Amino acid sequence: QVQLVESGGGLVQAGGSLRLSCVASGGVFDMYAMGWFRQAPGKEREFVAAISRTGSSTYYAESVKGRFGISRDNAKNTVYLQMNSLKAGDTAVYYCAAKYLLVQLDNSYDYWGQGTQVTVSS
Repeated sequence: QVQLVESGGGLVQAGGSLRLSCVASGGVFDMYAMGWFRQAPGKEREFVAAISRTGSSTYYAESVKGRFGISRDNAKNTVYLQMNSLKAGDTAVYYCAAKYLLVQLDNSYDYWGQGTQVTVSS
């Protein structure tokens, strides 16, 4: 059983930056591809970014490409989401998720964190 704990959310002005972190425990971290998702009020959860087990491959939603960066530190059991040039439309609860072995670009992940709120004021 893998536990995921996100942190780093908060309130930021449009154009600003935040870095989210997600610490994993209870499993062998480098056996899992990791993803970030978000859910805005009244909307379905959507894919944001994903990273392969070694970090050699990354994937992004079109809406965040060029503004967000996903990375991981397997020695620290941590995945990050660097968010730059934030927009009001990025306001959502952000979740990290773990998928055994293979990267997925949909919601079919094995484990999920509780989420961290990101609010971007315009």
